[in-house]
Amino acid sequence: MIEKQIIEVLGRQKAFYQSHQTKNIAFRKEALMKLKKCISANESRIMEALWSDLHKSAFESYATEIGLVYNEIGFHLKKLKQWSRPKIVSSPITIMPSRSYIYKEPFGNILIISPWNYPLFLLISPLIGAISAGNTAILKPSPYVPHFSRLIEDIINTAFPDEYIHVFNGNREVNQLLLKQKYDYIFFTGSSTLGKIAMKAAAQNLTPVTLELGGKSPCIVDEDANLKLAARRIVWGKFLNAGQTCITPDYILAHAKVKQQLIENIKKEIILQFGENPKNSPDFPRIVNERAFEGLCEFLNEGKIVAGGETSKQDLYIAPTVIDEVKPEYPIMQEEIFGPLLPILEIHSLEEAIQFVNEREKPLALYYFSGNRKKIQRVLEETSSGGCCINDTILHIANNKLPFGGVGNSGMGKYHGRASFETFSNTRSVLKSSTVIDVPLKYAPYKKYKLSILKKLM
Repeated sequence: MIEKQIIEVLGRQKAFYQSHQTKNIAFRKEALMKLKKCISANESRIMEALWSDLHKSAFESYATEIGLVYNEIGFHLKKLKQWSRPKIVSSPITIMPSRSYIYKEPFGNILIISPWNYPLFLLISPLIGAISAGNTAILKPSPYVPHFSRLIEDIINTAFPDEYIHVFNGNREVNQLLLKQKYDYIFFTGSSTLGKIAMKAAAQNLTPVTLELGGKSPCIVDEDANLKLAARRIVWGKFLNAGQTCITPDYILAHAKVKQQLIENIKKEIILQFGENPKNSPDFPRIVNERAFEGLCEFLNEGKIVAGGETSKQDLYIAPTVIDEVKPEYPIMQEEIFGPLLPILEIHSLEEAIQFVNEREKPLALYYFSGNRKKIQRVLEETSSGGCCINDTILHIANNKLPFGGVGNSGMGKYHGRASFETFSNTRSVLKSSTVIDVPLKYAPYKKYKLSILKKLM
């Protein structure tokens, strides 16, 4: 039954796209304004759903989800007309008289699959780009946040006709049924394992994809770092959403000269931000489900816990936890943690830290704390990551003028702001030749004098 419904909705979307209505700039702007209006009208319900599913506070829900969506919509409304204009580029003398243009046209029918950790932002942000570029869209939120997924299905499917935008809910089977169909573009956010499945399905139809994945994002704290400030910003970035953030600082590489002092500052900062018992803090979220909870608890068996470590399966609570004396071969260092566990490894030089990072998969984000400009430049030149923050964490995602995305195992393709418009647009090269003048040089027969002229022109 669900497969039949998917096929029918996608068929209607293909027909609606062929009507060319979505290509109209006024239509796109109206859709973006409607999207903002329906989210704004349901703001309190969205916050309640995020609290029910993830124990997110109203402040965190607005700062990391709702507010970012409003900001992104406003930016697209302001810039859409400018981005959509054909761009004139110069033409070489060999093809004169002619004029060359770059047009931006929508791909057509888009599939967007989003994860559970930031369920509003990671679903709606790519949708904004799809609308802005003039596409139709099918959306698939995660089943792991049931309150939110049911709510967003109701909001979107009520606000928009299904031939334009439609939400399908369900488990992995629904994902598989959706991926069986032929789209013009697939945008997937999730784990690397599921990303490979999405890419394999896309390859069957040669469908282009954007993969927003994850990985272990390192945080290097050098000997000349401002340790108090570094601790404050690391604690905020690491324990935001209880560490269930794709760009969270996954582990720390701390210089041996400052490691112990950094740990003490982190311990103090945890208390300052979440109190003596973070379980009672209204600002500390919970683990998404029992499976994730149990997986995280297995990481607590090695290394030395120097802060936190308390757990409650009933509440899906794991305290902000700092683990010292961690070795690279430990299980916690073999996969993305995606929880409030912060392992610390000791380094003795910047060279050692850079080598450690480069020996592993390219991360989605990299964080470096130092006051030395030359060292900062060296880190930027000698490492690779999807994004990077110097002397801070997470915040690069908040600037929609910065393209966001991964590299290598952490993903492919960029979005946010103009990058979203570009991602969901086909770059079309157009040449308009004159019909008044026709240069005979290009036509056969190719006599010797033509070759000499061509050589001079080229």
